[in-house]
Amino acid sequence: MTYLRPLAVTLLLLGACSQADTSTQATAPATSDVAQAESPSSEQTESAMLNAWFERRFEENVMESPEYLARLGRKDRNDEWNDETKAAWLDRMDRVRSDLEFLTQEVDVDALDEDTALSHRLYVRNAETTLEGMRWYDYNYSFNQMYGTHSGIPTFLLNQHKIENEADARAYVTRLKTIPAKMDPVIERSKTSFDKGIAPPKFVYAHLLRDIDNITSGAPFEPDAELNLMLENFRAKVELLDLSDETRETLFADAIQAMDEQVGPAYARLNAELRRQQASASADDGVWKLPDGADYYAYRLNLMTTTDLSADEIHDIGLREVDRIHAEMREIMKTVKFDGDLQAFFAFMRTDPQFYYPNTEAGKADYLAEATAIIDVMKGRLDDVFLRKPKSALEVRAVEAFREQSAGKAFYNAPASDGSRPGYYYANLYDMAQMPKYQMEALAYHEGIPGHHMQIAIAQELEGVPLFRKYGRYTPYSEGWGLYSEFLPKEMGFYEDPYSDFGRLAMELWRACRLVVDTGLHHKQWTREEAIDYLKENTPNPEGDITKAIERYIVMPGQATAYMIGKIKILELREHAKTELGDAFDIREFHDVIIASGPVPLSIMEERVNAYITATR
Repeated sequence: MTYLRPLAVTLLLLGACSQADTSTQATAPATSDVAQAESPSSEQTESAMLNAWFERRFEENVMESPEYLARLGRKDRNDEWNDETKAAWLDRMDRVRSDLEFLTQEVDVDALDEDTALSHRLYVRNAETTLEGMRWYDYNYSFNQMYGTHSGIPTFLLNQHKIENEADARAYVTRLKTIPAKMDPVIERSKTSFDKGIAPPKFVYAHLLRDIDNITSGAPFEPDAELNLMLENFRAKVELLDLSDETRETLFADAIQAMDEQVGPAYARLNAELRRQQASASADDGVWKLPDGADYYAYRLNLMTTTDLSADEIHDIGLREVDRIHAEMREIMKTVKFDGDLQAFFAFMRTDPQFYYPNTEAGKADYLAEATAIIDVMKGRLDDVFLRKPKSALEVRAVEAFREQSAGKAFYNAPASDGSRPGYYYANLYDMAQMPKYQMEALAYHEGIPGHHMQIAIAQELEGVPLFRKYGRYTPYSEGWGLYSEFLPKEMGFYEDPYSDFGRLAMELWRACRLVVDTGLHHKQWTREEAIDYLKENTPNPEGDITKAIERYIVMPGQATAYMIGKIKILELREHAKTELGDAFDIREFHDVIIASGPVPLSIMEERVNAYITATR
């Protein structure tokens, strides 16, 4: 999964990327009769106009975000950060309001072709959702163990800021110097939220302070230590350039000065504010504790599932799914002739050394190599179930050391649109006891192929689709597809080892339990410890894995519900299509219907499948 900050979300939802001209006029032929015969229809004219508008607005939004430009592989505004001030955010909301007014009052929807009408619906929906979210501006925990400016800065510099020439190097130094301009408004927002009674629970602060210590460790902050991670990254990139020794030394000296005079003090201010908050932070975990917390959680569930399911309905779905998966696990216990109950089997899977690589550099290298091999084998079978494949490459990587203690178990970063950077499947190898071998297949399928990489890379490569749709994200669509992609290989003959098949079920069980614990924490007022105990009793996952997951769900309310809700909908639609089409059903065509639109809400996905059924008949 990819974590996105508010501006990035706005960009992904509300734009497209080229300087397309809005004119739809054609050169007039010699006679009026020919002109009438060859002039574009009103549908073509209105659609062309709107698609050009989509492209122009995306470009305008992208140009507003230097960081998103870098993620797209572009170097415009390469020495700047996103503007994190509230004034800038309010300006963006004004433009969203203006966009919505234009789309609902000035566009003739009846004159649009089918695909442009879909784009119009999505853009309007996204704008309405964005404006609805204005009420909750202060509710996003600005700093938490999963994401935030504190960790986003080094992650961006290490992974997104390319240094291919001297100008790029100087831009890196400028970004170091201007870290305070990026950090300070977010510190102020965090302070304002905290003073309104909106803050993460007390346990989060220890994670944050540890991560800040990691980020600000090393030289020049600790003179006799190894270089700080940002400084070492800068040095390594500059060493690859064809520069004079004098230029290198100047660049490096400027970077050191920026670290001393700007970077260190900015993180010191953040450290002081977080310690202030920590001293009086609440130990309550769910968002029910916040002002209007019930309304906020309802908003989050709607946003994360794109459905109107209530917290109680989602909780009950989770309980039913847990019972179903437990029953399937008991069948695997019979297959491997395990003598004991399900809890005993869970304990066996948690502790038996055969299921884990050693927690050594060699063990971590073996994990990465095996994960890569699993994906390579799946690549050779894609034609069996898909009509299209991604052009972008995929690379398996370990999570960087500075954030591995706080980061999730695994996640995916999309490739650059220009092909200059592959997609990355990140595996967190900090503690190999949290990364069992029996889950490797399902995890690689989910994050890599046929999961997130296939879905997201293909979306970015679609032709004739506005870029806001290529780069958009709907969590139940993307994560539902990820979970479906764990199940699909089972039907293709993978998971031959029953323990690996158990790993698939364990990961599906994990997502079912998420429905229970997320709603438990934020709606039923469970404590962190109650949620941890539920996962201990109902899943085979290691305790460290469980604790980290519950802490993630606490700071990202509702997000964990998207996976199973999305997967259930995809399977429901597939079974519906099979029933309606019989022998005419083609799994490759069904998958193309799901993927070829780019990301969409679940309701629109259902409409598209029903249209496919009608057309196939």
